[in-house]
Parts: sequence; C-alpha cells; structure tokens
Amino acid sequence: MWQPSKDIPSGSSSFHKIARDVVTLKSLKIHGLHGYYDHERQHGNHFEVDLIASGRFSSSIEGDDLTQTFDYEAAESIIRAIFAGPSEKLIETLCERTGREIMSAFPHVAELTVALRKCNPPIKNPAEYAEIQMSWKRP
Repeated sequence: MWQPSKDIPSGSSSFHKIARDVVTLKSLKIHGLHGYYDHERQHGNHFEVDLIASGRFSSSIEGDDLTQTFDYEAAESIIRAIFAGPSEKLIETLCERTGREIMSAFPHVAELTVALRKCNPPIKNPAEYAEIQMSWKRP
C-alpha cells in the first residue's frame, strides 16, 4: 500500500501543479418529456448527461469549500430543472441550455464540456443512444 513520504512536507514547492483541475460527472441518468415527435414529448425519453468542468479548484481544498470547486450536486439540480421544464424537440437545444446555465452558475469554471445522450433513439435499427457534445470556454 502506498504511503506518503515523510521527506516531502505537505504543500511542498518541489512539485508544480498543472494549471487546470478537472471535475467530471459521468452518465447522470434523467427522464424528460423531450423529443422531436409528439409521443416523445407526451411519454418522455431517458437521457444521460456527462459534464466535464475545468478550472482552478485547488483553493477548495484548504477549507473544504464547495463554492471554490465544481459542485456537481448543484449542477445536477440545474439539469433536473432543465429537464423538468418546457419540452424541447432537439437534444442540441437541451445541451446548449445545460451548458449556458452551468457556465452562468459557476463563474470559476473556465471550460465546460457537456455530452447529452438520448437513450434508445426512435430510429428503425436498434441504437444505444444518440449523442451531442458541446464545449464552452471563457475568454
């Protein structure tokens, strides 16, 4: 089992941290009344969402401060509200709204990628999902 070295003090300047930290929320499962066809908007579909947020989150470590990192519980709440909201026909619209609202809610997130999957899309041949992926970056 790995043990920290007694020769390297915590926070040692012997190491240099990479400029960006990354927090990922993978395969968040959610149901929503979204889809191009009327029956999809009436009965709903199953979706999955991935979020990959990067920024400088290491300041959260000192005080266990969720406001200094990417709070994926708060992000999940935003996604729940979007999916409970008005029906959208396109997964592109849901993805764009998700990214825009998360970037607005988390000003310390420098870059964000959202992948949104519609499970079992309504096509003739079986498919696990249809996916859109969009990314945002602050100037």
